[in-house]
Amino acid sequence: MTTATTRTTRPARTFDLGEGLTLTVDEQGDAAASGGSGVLLLHGGAGPRSVAGLAAALSEHAYVLTPTHPGFDGRPRPDWVDSVADLAEAYLDLLDVLGLNEVIVIGSSIGGWIAAEMALRDTRGRLGALVLLNATGILVKDPREIADTRSLSPAEIGQLAFHNPAFRLNPAALSDAQRAALAANQQTLQVYAGDPYQHDPKLRRRLHRVTLPALVLWGEQDGIASVAYGRAYADAFADGRFQPVAQAGHFPHIEQLAQTLGAIREFTDGQAKSVAGVVA
Repeated sequence: MTTATTRTTRPARTFDLGEGLTLTVDEQGDAAASGGSGVLLLHGGAGPRSVAGLAAALSEHAYVLTPTHPGFDGRPRPDWVDSVADLAEAYLDLLDVLGLNEVIVIGSSIGGWIAAEMALRDTRGRLGALVLLNATGILVKDPREIADTRSLSPAEIGQLAFHNPAFRLNPAALSDAQRAALAANQQTLQVYAGDPYQHDPKLRRRLHRVTLPALVLWGEQDGIASVAYGRAYADAFADGRFQPVAQAGHFPHIEQLAQTLGAIREFTDGQAKSVAGVVA
């Protein structure tokens, strides 16, 4: 699809994948016009609200699925779902249920790690391309390449994550309920991020097996993981490309939405017909 569609939103759907695992998924855009494809948008540790603006923008031209990872925002998480690999399998199962193919998976932070793991496990051709936004997950040389945020306050994390102070969270403005929800999300992130924290030491050596086109977009002022880390991520893919985003930190899709959208559209336009135009 290459022309703008009427942006539609609908109540979130819950999918029962068995063994106590349910996924809550927000849908935007025109599923009927998607040609059996779409965009799967995976949030990071900041929760689904951190990708809401990107989802809305993408849905002007695409069918967009934004799941909430189990355990985030109060969603149930079975005890056995405790790793990025578990989430990758769950989202591939979701695409099986929906019967979608050639899906563009866009992942922010740990969501990018999930996307990479999905690509390694996709045996049914469900995925068409990857877009990683300041993704975590690999080890280049030193585990300290990724900031360990477990002991940091929300204000300290905001200083690392955002280039523009205007986007940083003001903890004083939060209600007690909001603080509790934020803390619960961070606890869930720690479950998935694992130990070693926020990476799998073997992942980078496996990514050459991913033949999908992969775009790694990187906010240049990220205090969580450096530009050099992002370049190494792109280089690990067989068909990876790297593009920095100026004047942005860990969330380029928040601080520089237009620039991020432009890069994604240019990337997808250069792919096979089945992928090209999905977000154009």
